[in-house]
Amino acid sequence: MESPVEIVQHTAGGVIGLSWLMIVLPLLGAAILLVLGRKTNRWGHLLGVAMSLASFVVAVLGFFALIGLPDDQRRQAVHLYEFIPGMVDMGLLIDPLSISFALLITGVGSLIHIYSIGYMAHDPDRRRFFAYLNLFVAAMLLLVLSDNYVGLFIGWEGVGLASYLLIGFWQFKPSAAVAAKKAFIVNRVGDFGLLVGMFIIWTSFGTLAFGDLGAKVNGVQDGTTLAIGLLLLLGACGKSAQLPLQSWLLDAMEGPTPVSALIHAATMVTAGVYLVVRSGAFFFPEGSTAALAVAIVGAATLLAGAIIGCAKDDIKKGLAGSTMSQIGYMMLGAGLGPAGYAFAIGHLITHGFFKADMFLGAGSVMHGMNDEVNMRKYGGLRKYMPITFVTFIVGYLAIIGFPLLSGYFTKDGIIETAVHHQPVLGWLAVAGAGITGFYMSRMIFMTFFGEKRWDADAHPHESPAVMTVPLIILSIGSIFLGGYLILSNTLMKFLAPAVGRPTDLPVFHFASVPGLATLALVAVGAGFAWFRYGRAEVPVVAPRGSFVTTFARRDLYGDALNESLFMRPGQWLTRIAVFFDNRGIDGVVNGLAAGIGGTSGRLRRLQTGFARTYALSILIGAALLTGALLLVGNI
Repeated sequence: MESPVEIVQHTAGGVIGLSWLMIVLPLLGAAILLVLGRKTNRWGHLLGVAMSLASFVVAVLGFFALIGLPDDQRRQAVHLYEFIPGMVDMGLLIDPLSISFALLITGVGSLIHIYSIGYMAHDPDRRRFFAYLNLFVAAMLLLVLSDNYVGLFIGWEGVGLASYLLIGFWQFKPSAAVAAKKAFIVNRVGDFGLLVGMFIIWTSFGTLAFGDLGAKVNGVQDGTTLAIGLLLLLGACGKSAQLPLQSWLLDAMEGPTPVSALIHAATMVTAGVYLVVRSGAFFFPEGSTAALAVAIVGAATLLAGAIIGCAKDDIKKGLAGSTMSQIGYMMLGAGLGPAGYAFAIGHLITHGFFKADMFLGAGSVMHGMNDEVNMRKYGGLRKYMPITFVTFIVGYLAIIGFPLLSGYFTKDGIIETAVHHQPVLGWLAVAGAGITGFYMSRMIFMTFFGEKRWDADAHPHESPAVMTVPLIILSIGSIFLGGYLILSNTLMKFLAPAVGRPTDLPVFHFASVPGLATLALVAVGAGFAWFRYGRAEVPVVAPRGSFVTTFARRDLYGDALNESLFMRPGQWLTRIAVFFDNRGIDGVVNGLAAGIGGTSGRLRRLQTGFARTYALSILIGAALLTGALLLVGNI
């Protein structure tokens, strides 16, 4: 007879064995909606929500099954099939890291699905929209649940495809079509790095399975592992919009607002952080050059995103700059090794809640303002949208790190750990927090306070319950989740079987020097924003501004830099190649063809088609041959 412990373990194994349903359910939803097409218009959105919620239920069951196992058994492999015979087996790895991502993707993703019922209510292609949402969730789940780099890469590309379809969902808008292509192309650069890194991993270690790489790499750091780490970092920069591959993120706001929330909160931009943390023990160990590169990229990006956010009047693009900055904090934490993993993943989870809260809140504002995105045409909306206002304020307080809210524990934890391990980068992160206090407060004052500045045809009103209820749930998570995850090292202890345990467990300090400096700078930033946009009148037309303002409005000239370094030289290279092809290769081929054609034309004149001419030629030839034979005989 089985003991209670054996029964629990057997049950947990059975539940975890069904983890593939997390991927299959939303994928099945997408397939039904796309194959049946317009036949599903009346109920397609409900099917999309149901499939996402069902996947969330499976994730929750998997989570409880996992925590019911001893720590040393919390890495469960689920074999699916042989993908490449003798080389790659396709399977899932259910461990604390993957299940944490699965809960975020399916939980927040389901709330975004529900919100989309109201937001997309009048769109004639709503069914197709929900099909793409399901596809996005399925691809991201494959990415984080796969037990090897091949499965991760398939999910990685699936996320890229889904983002292309959703960013360009309103294809009748040229700006949306261009933004979708831009996101797809920029991400191909990062994908190239990931793919080459995978080739080197296979060539060097003979495996792409996470479970085998630990013994194969065995902590050895050399030029090969450094090259792999930097190539994986390039892939992470593409998906997570980190410098220098960040240019696609702000343009991606052309898609419907729920898409922005899904990309920024639960799926695409978190993929790079997952890749770094999952590969940390192999190619980004603490103190390595590759890990330092991750931290430097994160610190640079968090400042760049914050500066961009300061000058955006488009509410969605302001939030996009914020995402770029917050992912930079996560990358900074991921570059600090096991000591920073808990804070990085903790901030990723809490950010998923308060950023989805604010993006969906921005969509609620747009819903009541005739899809207006210019904050200079808002003002005083707190009176007309009380639920949206309160929930947005909660997300705002969480992201700036207001004491005891989620962001306070996770972001300040990253800052404190960074100051301890990489002081220069840590204090840059402190400065970034001060800028965050400014641009997020600017957004609040321009949108919800001051005098109304909207057009006469705008009639602001609160959104329906199907949109406000997800906002309320997300705001609750934005309040309590951070403290639960970070205090007493709850998340660190849970993640340890997957990412390793640091030598000294990091402890969150309520009154550390970096923490107090961060709070002080956030207060200064918020105060300056009130002075500029709360107390003073906000002009409807943006003033020209200084060079610094223009620098930020133009996304730090990222597009101009890409155009100068890559697009223009690419055009000239193409023109040179075309010239060489036309005048060189084609010239030789065409010249040879012309020579043969001219020769044949001249020889053709000897073929007259008259029998008497051929007879005379034969006679003359015979006479010449006879004369030659006689001459030779006489000699």
